[in-house]
Amino acid sequence: MLQGVVVRAYSGFYYVEINDEIWECRLRGKFRLTRQSVLAGDRVRVRQTGDKTGVIEEVLPRATELDRPPVANVDQVILTFACAEPDPQTELLDRMLVQAEAAGLSPVICFNKVDLVNDETVEELTSPYQKAGYPVLVTSAVRGTGVEQFRQYLRGHISVFAGPSGSGKSSLLNAVHPGFRLKTGRVSKKIGRGRHTTRYTELLELEPGSLVVDTPGFSSLHLPEMDKRRLDQMFPEFISHIDNCRFNGCLHRAEPGCAVKQAVEEGLISRERYAHYLVFLEELAVRERRY
Repeated sequence: MLQGVVVRAYSGFYYVEINDEIWECRLRGKFRLTRQSVLAGDRVRVRQTGDKTGVIEEVLPRATELDRPPVANVDQVILTFACAEPDPQTELLDRMLVQAEAAGLSPVICFNKVDLVNDETVEELTSPYQKAGYPVLVTSAVRGTGVEQFRQYLRGHISVFAGPSGSGKSSLLNAVHPGFRLKTGRVSKKIGRGRHTTRYTELLELEPGSLVVDTPGFSSLHLPEMDKRRLDQMFPEFISHIDNCRFNGCLHRAEPGCAVKQAVEEGLISRERYAHYLVFLEELAVRERRY
């Protein structure tokens, strides 16, 4: 059998890159019986049935996997949010960061459309995440601001793009590689967010050894399945303070002698990020009580 990588899954067909050619494939019946999913990024074995057509017989073990967006074997997540039009949703960004951390992926935060806001707004958006230790890029696909730095972050990685519709993911990819010619859309003034212009998850080659995944936009994200006691590990700026809490297993909520809460009071941890942590902690607690 031949081995390749799924670059797109659409309407029951799986498009697999095999020896620099794209083959149109179907799934073997056993996948439907076992309900095993096949994702963009999967390494697969294919049995040829015709000219550049085949049947996927086997999915090789995955190094990583994301549910939303559905993609396998990536090592870096580019979380793209607009500085304006639409306004950035920092709770959604923090949810996505938790998802990336839980999946063992390296997140990079990109605030796009910097041409629409002033320097003070940029500082307010970026500062909490820079303090937390995340790589933060500031870009404008329209003006070309930060595009070269953005390209450097993509080099040598398999990167997945994620973020709400209208944030400019496709525009940024077009700026990095005009040959992609991805469809872009305007933000709806009526609903205040972008329309989905990417209809399916697709793996695109930026250059040899550098692949990017263009994914459908979305505006909600469930927290991953995890013990609520692990949530603080998903907030990098908490980690250096956790061992100084009075109690082992401190949830940093109502416990006395909490070093994380003290760090919030001292301005070492963003109040907004901490507020989101409490929201997520309650969601996980409710889920645990339910099940």
